[in-house]
Amino acid sequence: MEEMKEGNHTMRVTEFIFVGLTDNPTLQVTLFVLFLIIYIITLVGNLGMIILIRISPQLHTPMYYFLSSLSFLDICYSSVIAPKTLESFLEERKAISLAGCAAQLYFFIALGTTECFLLAVMAYDRYVAICNPLLYPVIMAPRVCIPLVVGSYIIGLLHSMVHTDFTFSLSFCGSNEINHFFCDITPLFSLSCSDTHINEVLLFTLVGFIEIITILTVLISYIYILHTILGIHSAERKLKAFNTCASHFIGITIYHGTILFMYLRPSSSYSLDRDKITAVFYTVVIPMLNPLIYSLRNKQVKDALRDSIVRKLLKKCDS
Repeated sequence: MEEMKEGNHTMRVTEFIFVGLTDNPTLQVTLFVLFLIIYIITLVGNLGMIILIRISPQLHTPMYYFLSSLSFLDICYSSVIAPKTLESFLEERKAISLAGCAAQLYFFIALGTTECFLLAVMAYDRYVAICNPLLYPVIMAPRVCIPLVVGSYIIGLLHSMVHTDFTFSLSFCGSNEINHFFCDITPLFSLSCSDTHINEVLLFTLVGFIEIITILTVLISYIYILHTILGIHSAERKLKAFNTCASHFIGITIYHGTILFMYLRPSSSYSLDRDKITAVFYTVVIPMLNPLIYSLRNKQVKDALRDSIVRKLLKKCDS
């Protein structure tokens, strides 16, 4: 709904309407089913990882503490976008209130930023485990791990606060149709009747700074890791170290690649229709892929899952 201010004849937007991914009713039903399946897999996969790590003593290490934190983060991250998107597929009028849009943008940016730092922390954890294995229990003790995760959330919340405040300080006085399926920052810029130059510079600067810090942390960690792995004489140990790190590096590459593509470009190169497809990947698909990437390539996780299933079967037989 848009309310007219009679005094100066400007429009004040009080809600937004999503254009969505398609206006084809048949395709909307197909996408609803597809998104619902992906969301269920995301919830089951990530929640399963959290439970498995919690009940398996062999997984009570810093690496899996960070992995369970990532799984919790992915559940929250996906849940900020997926439920509203699923609802919009079934509704003819895909509306969201101004406050609802601000809340969605805030948590989307906060959780996305937190994931950047958490992935960097996980890279540092692998560096310590492989390059300084004797000191690993001391360096990555709980008194260090917990503040690293909490600090990632704090940075994410503060970073999001800046962008959300600056975005919703803009005037939205024209069309209220967002050419997207959720409240992302660049589609909101395109709707504003204010000058968004400062906002665009702020977005590029802050996101660029965060990307530089987190990617450098990852790259430096993996340069040292690769150097150490190449120096290992045992082929079995070398393969084990490589497999452990490869899954993490794949996850990081996919996640940061989409962020760099989406937000660190000149505004003139934005294509909202094309960016919507990219956004589906990093908001819906990646949270589903993370538990698959980290579990299917990880022998310890597969062994813990097998042991958990065996214990349950034995428990049933005894009863």
